Amino acid sequence: MELFTIFLIAIGLCFDTFAVSVSCGLLEKEISFFKAVKVASSLAFFQAFMPFAGWLLGVKVNLFIADFDHWIAFGMLSLIGLKMIYESLKKEEKKKKFNPLDIKILLWISLATSIDAFVVGISFGLISIPIVVPIIIIGTTTFFVAMLGMLFGKKTGGKLGKKMETVGGIILIGIGIKILIEHLYF
Repeated sequence: MELFTIFLIAIGLCFDTFAVSVSCGLLEKEISFFKAVKVASSLAFFQAFMPFAGWLLGVKVNLFIADFDHWIAFGMLSLIGLKMIYESLKKEEKKKKFNPLDIKILLWISLATSIDAFVVGISFGLISIPIVVPIIIIGTTTFFVAMLGMLFGKKTGGKLGKKMETVGGIILIGIGIKILIEHLYF
């Protein structure tokens, strides 16, 4: 898989992280650089670890489904993308105030924003993509996006969070289509 495609997957996966980071910036307007690094590091670690865990599962199952793995990867990425688009279109419910610096909250949001990455990792394993480079790119991208999200939240507010989630969903669907076309026609 090309590095550019992996980078696009990383961007697509971290839009929910961006939205959470913007919220952190909104809630903690006086967040210090080191506290922001703590939040971004937790988000990036989970976003990088979950594809690895999914990849381990995908590699194990690959032998049984090698003839139609591209359809599964397409379906999984498309479902994640559609879920992200759907979530971005839902009306904002009353948000409970939470402290993103509380370790339990931080671990919970880190896990919650990385579930999609687990599924992407499964699709990587199904189509036999080596995992080291993707997890480095996904983790690094997530870290920087989270830091930018917190800064953005502090400076401007959360007006673009939902729109960015829609863009992330579209990117993941597009990558699913690309995988399908590559396996069917090339």
